[in-house]
Amino acid sequence: MKEAIKLHKDQFIEELKHYLSIPSISSLSQHKEDVKKAADWTAGALKEAGMENVEVIPTEGHPIVYADWLHAEGKPTVLVYGHYDVQPEDPLDLWETPPFEPVIRDGKIFARGATDDKGQLFIHIKAVDLLMKEKSELPVNVKFVIEGEEEIASPNLGPFIQENEERLACDAVVISDTSFSEKGQPAICTSLRGALAMEMTVTTANSDLHSGTYGGGVPNSIHALIQLLDSLHEENGRIAVDGFYKGVPEPTEALRKEVAEVPFNEERTKQELELDELFGEEGFTFQERVGIRPTLEINGITGGFQGEGLKTIVPKEASAKISCRLVGEQDPQAIFEAIQRHVANNRPVGAKVGLHQYIKADPVAIDSKNPYIQKAADAFESVYDVRPHFPKEGGSIPIVEVFGRVLDAPVVLMGFGLPTENLHAPNEHFHLENFTKGIETVCKYLQEL
Repeated sequence: MKEAIKLHKDQFIEELKHYLSIPSISSLSQHKEDVKKAADWTAGALKEAGMENVEVIPTEGHPIVYADWLHAEGKPTVLVYGHYDVQPEDPLDLWETPPFEPVIRDGKIFARGATDDKGQLFIHIKAVDLLMKEKSELPVNVKFVIEGEEEIASPNLGPFIQENEERLACDAVVISDTSFSEKGQPAICTSLRGALAMEMTVTTANSDLHSGTYGGGVPNSIHALIQLLDSLHEENGRIAVDGFYKGVPEPTEALRKEVAEVPFNEERTKQELELDELFGEEGFTFQERVGIRPTLEINGITGGFQGEGLKTIVPKEASAKISCRLVGEQDPQAIFEAIQRHVANNRPVGAKVGLHQYIKADPVAIDSKNPYIQKAADAFESVYDVRPHFPKEGGSIPIVEVFGRVLDAPVVLMGFGLPTENLHAPNEHFHLENFTKGIETVCKYLQEL
């Protein structure tokens, strides 16, 4: 298989370049046709790979692409999930090359979506393509479900899974949308934090006011917003919202040991991020803070005059975007209601406060001893000559919980990205070494199963 990959490598990379050139930004309405184009391209690639029953399924938002090959009688069925939509390209001025004109530099392909998730998804399409070319059949049954709304929290995929439980039935769900611990060290993620995202809006007067005429005599929306945001945390990093920690398990010594087994270099991290110090909830290590503890982060603040120069006003409105990562038995809706109560109890004088919820997703925990996960570890080890780590991932992939619960199947998070590949940021890229080795690993995994 290694020789076949080497033979077709240049062709596969050219195909990937074409895929990455489609600006399939799901969050921006002006790219709706581009998202549809990416769905059609994905379907075409699956057909060329020998998949059957290929279908581009409309939803109320962006399409879902389905395909299968189900002729391995008595063998397991693997469902491969991925997404063809990407994040917006902003800020454009920080990209070294245009985000939708893929280029290769230093063994990496640079483009929006390179590692999240087109490059990683394409690994699976090319793996089944090579296996079909070699033997005109696959060693196991394979289904693909590929969506165009992951970057906007998959609003239509959850209902689709629930409505098509029998059609999507499988023995394992395989997802490549995570990363290695570091270059050369594979990792199979065994937990994902849940998510809750919202926007807080503070209003005061019915218009912006002259700061000379009214300043010091009327409430200021930005002052009020900052006061509220500051009330959400204690000085030691603990979240100050009453009831926030309900459902958060006290970490056992065994869990803390498992988390600590994944290597982490604090000094190197500080140097890479150009930070003097790390910060977080007191009493926990960095790995624990970002993997097994909940968070509440302020993602952005808007208010008042934003243009060049100065405009001396008392602004009437200010807003902040907030996201929480959740663990254990934390209920996203209960956390949202706890924050609502906190805001009501801490509302500054003269301020009217609104909270609008965007995203909520439950946490996910996966048993690393599951045979389908151990077989994935075997495949990684055979290609990379090192056993994968089993880290607790700080991020959230909301649909993972739905797949596992509805299909009652283990979810195997065998990612091929690297933490340094700038996903969601300018100059996103994907190491081509992991693209080709990833194809080899997936082929071995399907053969092992």
